[in-house]
Amino acid sequence: MVRYSLLRILIFFGFLLLFWLIGLRDNPVLLLGASAIASAAASFILLRGMRDEVTAKLMARHEAKLEAKQQVDPTSDEFAEDAEDEDVASPAQEHRTTDR
Repeated sequence: MVRYSLLRILIFFGFLLLFWLIGLRDNPVLLLGASAIASAAASFILLRGMRDEVTAKLMARHEAKLEAKQQVDPTSDEFAEDAEDEDVASPAQEHRTTDR
């Protein structure tokens, strides 16, 4: 992730230098705007593989967190509530036990 961000910044400053050398140095807003747009387009094309890797890592980490949440800890309150729900008889069963 850090490597991707650093490359994006380097591409931006590369275009900034290029546009400054071309002659856009007199208008800083145009210089920064053109550099931002050009670096975004270049990063989209040049860093596609690295962006896909970062996305895959983030998705794997997210899925691992979801799996960890789905696994129930026996000492948690959620586990105790589920156990209580299983111990409570259904209304039909309660009726049968009270008739006897």
